[in-house]
Amino acid sequence: MPSMTITPANRSSVVVEKVDTRETALPGKAVEEFRNYKDSDRQATVERHYRLMRMNQTVAFHEKMQAYWGTFNRAQLTVWDAFEALKGYVDSSDPDSSLPNLEHMLQTAEAIRAAGHPDWFQLVGLLHDMGKIQYLWGQPCDGQQGTADGDQWALGGDTWVVGCAIPDSAVFPYFNTLNPDMANPDLNTPNGIYSPGCGLANLKFAWGHDEYMYQMLVHNNVAIPAEGLAMIRYHSCYPWHNKGEYTQFMVDDDWDLLDWVLEFNKFDLYTKADKRPDVAALWPYYQSLIDKYMPGKLWW
Repeated sequence: MPSMTITPANRSSVVVEKVDTRETALPGKAVEEFRNYKDSDRQATVERHYRLMRMNQTVAFHEKMQAYWGTFNRAQLTVWDAFEALKGYVDSSDPDSSLPNLEHMLQTAEAIRAAGHPDWFQLVGLLHDMGKIQYLWGQPCDGQQGTADGDQWALGGDTWVVGCAIPDSAVFPYFNTLNPDMANPDLNTPNGIYSPGCGLANLKFAWGHDEYMYQMLVHNNVAIPAEGLAMIRYHSCYPWHNKGEYTQFMVDDDWDLLDWVLEFNKFDLYTKADKRPDVAALWPYYQSLIDKYMPGKLWW
């Protein structure tokens, strides 16, 4: 359980505390060295990824992807099947790790487990990036190329809310003007197509693995609680949970979910390292969690 409740009054100080009180995230790597979007070893790859995201992620694109992916009739797979399918995938938006997402997900889950969080929270750590499996059926024209090293601008990366102004707090803000919606006066204001207080659940986000995985879990009626589903759905929306954007849309329940998302993101971000987890040794434990909360084959 997160250690404190976040409210509109204390939110900004909590974000700073969540990030800055960790002196080092991993041996040899300080907190400030993570999320380096200026001169990382993967700078050219990451910058290209975000330029393509800004150029293509619009309201119309979100609606297109929702229609395409919302059927969940492509395959019936176990979580292990999906895990295996992600072995060849390395996130082109990530400046912190070049390991396959399979291994990053285990790193995240193990850190959550070591911290003593509930078993469903640990399972969320394992599952949170699994929506990138879209690349198996994705189309090059939609930024979901069916190879692990193809264009991935509709799979990974920091997301934002489409249908309103892209905030300058987003990474690579100088790419914001490349987004076609930002030339539309109906879509380029702080509220855009939304009403204040409409609730986070009613916003449309730049399409990626988060939204797909959230909807897939709901479609399959898994037993993961709402807090865990929120971690999966919103963990890439750094303008919201890290920069304080979109608060005008939030309802009371969203503030509670924000607390959980912040707690999760400490483990998602700060567990990225080059030490590779022992998949064979760890898997029996995580299979027991899968059997408890989402057994058998699922529709993807």
